[in-house]
Amino acid sequence: MYEPNVVGDWHEYDEHAGLRVRVHRLEPAEPPRGRDDAAEGMTYFRLRVTVENRGGRHYGIHLEDGQIDVRIGPDGESAFIDWRNSQFIEGFDVYPLRRATAVLYAAGPEASLSQVDTQVQLRVEEEWTDRRLWTGGIGLTEGATGTPTASGRESLARQVSNFLRDQAEEGTA
Repeated sequence: MYEPNVVGDWHEYDEHAGLRVRVHRLEPAEPPRGRDDAAEGMTYFRLRVTVENRGGRHYGIHLEDGQIDVRIGPDGESAFIDWRNSQFIEGFDVYPLRRATAVLYAAGPEASLSQVDTQVQLRVEEEWTDRRLWTGGIGLTEGATGTPTASGRESLARQVSNFLRDQAEEGTA
């Protein structure tokens, strides 16, 4: 059974030796160039998606709008994505021991931000990778290493694992 990553976790790609990605720094933040009028009454937040190359060759990567999907709350409603203020990775060569980071600004009702799911589908050398999911929420604190603290991280990971297990059991019954 596929289990999602927790915000802060790295996901390594088997098909691209040494290439890995993570969603991190999920935090409340105002966009740098002002709010979009369509987000009136919503709470803004920011997340970062970092691609790191620990392999021996460079990879051309793309991480643009449409390759990142953000869902919030228990019903998985779509977050408002502020494309104007977000910064993407558009055709960048990531050399060994280097990183590239996309910064995404989004907004949603404050009550829904305790559960944020982010799905990423990276394009590497004109090939699409599998979609991967990171789950987290505003209010889960990150430790000094940039990952959620143990109690928040374990609790969220346990909730997600239990939910997926229950769904799998319902599907076979």
